[in-house]
Amino acid sequence: MDRFVSTYTMRLDAKGRVSIPAPYRTVLAKDGADGLYCHPSLAEPALDAGGNRLIGEIDALIGRYPPYSEAREELAAALYGTSETLRIDPEGRVVLTETLKSHAGVAGEVAFVGLGHKFRIWEPERLKAHLAEATRRVRELRRAIGSQAQDPGSTGA
Repeated sequence: MDRFVSTYTMRLDAKGRVSIPAPYRTVLAKDGADGLYCHPSLAEPALDAGGNRLIGEIDALIGRYPPYSEAREELAAALYGTSETLRIDPEGRVVLTETLKSHAGVAGEVAFVGLGHKFRIWEPERLKAHLAEATRRVRELRRAIGSQAQDPGSTGA
């Protein structure tokens, strides 16, 4: 498996370390990542994290804009400027900095949710609310797509 999938909830230990779920560590190892790239999500009170594929995506996004353009400079500051490379210890743990923990609102537990090429780190209750809203929106989208695709002459059976 070369994708981050599933959801895991882990506890921060007394030293502020959290274990990266073993399947995620496997994906990071296959990606050749030396550490864990992590930055505050631009869209959510959560953290985006991953390996070389995440950095590659950031590079590609920023590279779409002309050098020295305002948009490029802002994206670079928002993504590179807030990114941190976290060292993964031999037991598969990282220390989340206070800046990262504050952005995500995490304290005792963190939830990891796979997003394919990256994963997001959430405060567990915030993730629960986010997933409920995402599920509601996907169901609405499914109904909308289904009603557009349905042949007007069919019975829907």
